[in-house]
Amino acid sequence: MVNQRALVRTLGLGYVIIVVIANILGSGVYKKIAPMATELNSSVGVLIAWAVAGIITLFGALGNAEVAGMLADTGGEYVYIKKIYNRFFAFIYGWSLFTAIQSAAIASVAYVFAQSLNSIVSLPQILPTLNDFSIGGIFFPFQEFNIKLTAILLILILTYLNISGLRVGAGVSRAIIYMVAAGLLTIVIAGLTSIGSDPLKISSISTSTFTGRTVTLSSFYTAMLAAFWAYQGWVSVGFIGGEVKDPTKNIPKGIVIGVLIVIAIYLIVNFTYLTILSIPDLTEINASGIKIAAVEAVRSFWGSGGALFISLLILVTTLSCTNASILTGARPYYAMARDQLFFPSMSKINKNNVPGTSLMWQGIWSAVLILSGNFDQITDMLIFTVFIFYGATSLGVFILRRKMPDAHRPYKVWGYPWVPAIFVLFCIGLFFNTIITRPREAAIGMTLILAGIPVYLYLKRKYKGLY
Repeated sequence: MVNQRALVRTLGLGYVIIVVIANILGSGVYKKIAPMATELNSSVGVLIAWAVAGIITLFGALGNAEVAGMLADTGGEYVYIKKIYNRFFAFIYGWSLFTAIQSAAIASVAYVFAQSLNSIVSLPQILPTLNDFSIGGIFFPFQEFNIKLTAILLILILTYLNISGLRVGAGVSRAIIYMVAAGLLTIVIAGLTSIGSDPLKISSISTSTFTGRTVTLSSFYTAMLAAFWAYQGWVSVGFIGGEVKDPTKNIPKGIVIGVLIVIAIYLIVNFTYLTILSIPDLTEINASGIKIAAVEAVRSFWGSGGALFISLLILVTTLSCTNASILTGARPYYAMARDQLFFPSMSKINKNNVPGTSLMWQGIWSAVLILSGNFDQITDMLIFTVFIFYGATSLGVFILRRKMPDAHRPYKVWGYPWVPAIFVLFCIGLFFNTIITRPREAAIGMTLILAGIPVYLYLKRKYKGLY
């Protein structure tokens, strides 16, 4: 029987902006400044790296916005790639999203949430006798099982809320984002007005940026990669294109406005950190492996109470990011199944007009990734994997201008052809740089991508008439 239910367009521009911001704001705003400072040894250099990474992200968002304005529908990047290229490349993108990109992002942020909760309430040990149990000596599912189980429970609870309806899930994101914004504003105001705040910690280095050690283009590039993890997630709003009112206008506007807001937040918050913590302080924090720059900055002027406050804020932020990632992430699998490019059950819409089955399987797979314990490897290769498709979408701006020159474009990318061209060239550079400097992560990413080929061939054989 053909599923008669369809997604309902209920989200306006305000919700789109909230979803963009909620998908980006995660642990990066609190943690990434320390490795960036270690890499660059300069406060000004760190701020420049945040700004440049934000500008490059914005360039990608601007190109994506033109494509989204033309092709906006549920599935986002999957829909765009299918229209620009072909069904095979679109499937490979969706497969990569499910196996590594989106599900891994959900698992990773949920894990950070559980770690933050454990630092506040000290979660009880669960099955400690199985701590050394392994599968093939590679996977240790019961290590830190109290944290893993908490992360899994969070994913299941938020998945249930989103299965209950899109407005419930989006409403949760909006409420949490308001709390996060208030918390970050409090930190900025309190930090900049505290006794320990000294803008000279930045300005004193400004005349000799990058001194004290040799900073190469590669090290600056590496510092930006840390920032890119913090900016990751903006594209997810396209996944819910079929549920957005007037999507050809609201999605491009929402992407650009949301990314600009996040760039401003990151620069202001990190400027605040840098007026409180010196580069040696940040280097020591990074070397410790267990400290978080934001926590140490707030601890310096609010003591242990401040550390608790920022830990709670990290908890709320990662809760928001996990919820937003779950909310948007399942839509591409629904769109793929609707096109008979994924398993049929994923195309079902429940009584609440959301792809409940797709949400359920996304939650299950994210839980499996948590139990696998390979978070660091998956996170490292996530940027490598996703930028392949980011670049392909921006390249699509040029392809669509040639294939569909007369098509209505509610939004045209600013600075064409230079803006999308710069972003495409950057993605190519990232691809080859990762292969050279991080061959293991690149190999994992390519293996997960190529693992989709047998599945595609199976679906092609099953639905011969559509291929």
